[in-house]
Amino acid sequence: MKVSGFTFIRNGSSLGYPFIESIKSILPICDEFIVAIGRSEDDTLKKILALRSKKIKIIETLWNENISDRGFVYAQQKMIAQYNCTGDWAFYLEGDEIVDSKDHKKLLSDLRYYLNNKDVEALAFHYHHFYGSPDWLAFSPRWYRKECRIIRNTLRSWDPDSLYFLVMDKNKRGRYPRAKVLDIPIYHYGHVRKTIYMSKKVNQVGKFWGHKHPKFKEYSIDPKSLKKFNGKHPLIIKDWLKHFAEKNYIPDVHYRPSLRDLRHRIMMKIESFFKLDLTKKHFKVIR
Repeated sequence: MKVSGFTFIRNGSSLGYPFIESIKSILPICDEFIVAIGRSEDDTLKKILALRSKKIKIIETLWNENISDRGFVYAQQKMIAQYNCTGDWAFYLEGDEIVDSKDHKKLLSDLRYYLNNKDVEALAFHYHHFYGSPDWLAFSPRWYRKECRIIRNTLRSWDPDSLYFLVMDKNKRGRYPRAKVLDIPIYHYGHVRKTIYMSKKVNQVGKFWGHKHPKFKEYSIDPKSLKKFNGKHPLIIKDWLKHFAEKNYIPDVHYRPSLRDLRHRIMMKIESFFKLDLTKKHFKVIR
């Protein structure tokens, strides 16, 4: 069995991504790791080269600054990396996502177990979305609770915006992959970086998604969509959290919910009463 890790990144340092920690969090279980690095204005490339890993293959790219349609430039960069993977499995990890080393043994076991089961096209993970600080989790239906990050590398697959996979077994229309949900979490730290970094990141996202975000000043979210994180953070992210994450976020009890927030509150009540998960899923669950 061969496992290919892959990701894309540009200006990772100046935008406050824990991209080095992200790569290192799955590098031990990968046979190769493909990184599409967009031409950057900081030391992103230098930091990845400093890892001095023979597993890492770097592809330097130039982003199309004129594409502003729903994150398609991100999809292009993701696909550049994915299409250079040569493993049986292609494992995508975004630059702010971490897998705990304590889950490596189980993950490898699952990959081997499903390798020859062609009905399983992808593997999905549970998600811990941290918000405001490493002490809080966002859990409303606005946030996907499960997502595919591993795809069988023999499939015709692509991605329209870097958020998920589509399988093209027909020429004109893609479909979501059939996936097993693993009992393994991915830790997502994109919304806990210091506000100076988050402000820069929001501006970039707005540019490539074709809409203008309000200027980011502080973390603000419906407190009903948050809950305390009582677990432990992966060891590999501890230093980054100490130096680059917000520390003292307090949910705003005077927050005025939007219509979207109110809709999510209703959905959470339905979820709680009927034991449902109403979040969007970009895969078909295999029981």
